[in-house]
Amino acid sequence: MDQMSEWVLGIMAKFGYFGIIFAMFAENVFPPIPSEVIMPAAGFAASKGDMSIVLVILTGTLGAVLGALPLYYLGHKFDEPRLIEFTEKYGKYVFIKPTDITDANAWFDKHGKMAVFFGRMVPGVRSLISIPAGMNKMSLLPFLALTALGASIWTAILALAGYYLGQNYDAVAGVLAPYSKAIGILIVVVIGLLIKRRLSYRKNSNNDKNSD
Repeated sequence: MDQMSEWVLGIMAKFGYFGIIFAMFAENVFPPIPSEVIMPAAGFAASKGDMSIVLVILTGTLGAVLGALPLYYLGHKFDEPRLIEFTEKYGKYVFIKPTDITDANAWFDKHGKMAVFFGRMVPGVRSLISIPAGMNKMSLLPFLALTALGASIWTAILALAGYYLGQNYDAVAGVLAPYSKAIGILIVVVIGLLIKRRLSYRKNSNNDKNSD
């Protein structure tokens, strides 16, 4: 067990569900703290009967949503050039590089508002996607809804992995690291197909009405 895992388990042992909220909040504000360690550890605690797996997922999601807000408001207040200038000077203290800002903004430009949902499951984008959402003045309510939806899926996957792996929960981070981006892409494809199918259904329905 590494020091990060020990820290996470210590936080949860002392503060319970509030510890999960705090850890996931910190993971979103300070990207080097990995959710791939936090949530499997919480799932492991639930497997021992110390916690409820349902509440573990819910509090993990809540912590992720709360942690997304500071970076959202940071992006809302500053434009990209000012943020890049800020990270060049002070980014090392919050573990954010100028390229992190440009990469996250490119993700938002490519996927639009749904990048907030997809980005919650992609390493290197998960935390920082909140910044371009704020920069592009995305409305708060859709931002919170998409963040909560994406975060709930990701936290559930990680917590359940830790729950079923038991004492081997710390292997989750290593196993998921190469595949987490693929998981995000797969979800993008599946949702895209569902949207396409829904639009096709609407089009066919309208054609049937017009033919009548």
